[in-house]
Amino acid sequence: QAQLVESGGGLVQAGGSLSLSCIASGIILSDSTMGWYRQAPGKQRELVATITSVGSTNYADSVKGRFTISRDNPKRTIYLQMNSLQPEDTAVYYCTANRWNSRTRWRDSYWGHGTQVTVSS
Repeated sequence: QAQLVESGGGLVQAGGSLSLSCIASGIILSDSTMGWYRQAPGKQRELVATITSVGSTNYADSVKGRFTISRDNPKRTIYLQMNSLQPEDTAVYYCTANRWNSRTRWRDSYWGHGTQVTVSS
């Protein structure tokens, strides 16, 4: 059964750093695009970063230069290194996995349950 479990969230002061981890099971990682989303109170969920099966990355403008997404397929783990954190980064962060389904010709998507990141000023 597909499962994504996030960890590493917590409380930090503005300017500090956190590293999030996502351990995947029951998912074929070698051809999956992985990503991180976040959702702040009262706001819709937004894309933070993605990394493809060949290592190409994409970031939201708000986190470019501060966040780094990476993956380690043998460890079945996806990371999000967050530096220079700001209060606006406060949100629940979710890990995602997306794999092309050749039968439906669309993506199969999976979501973790999230980890809380709180940045104080």
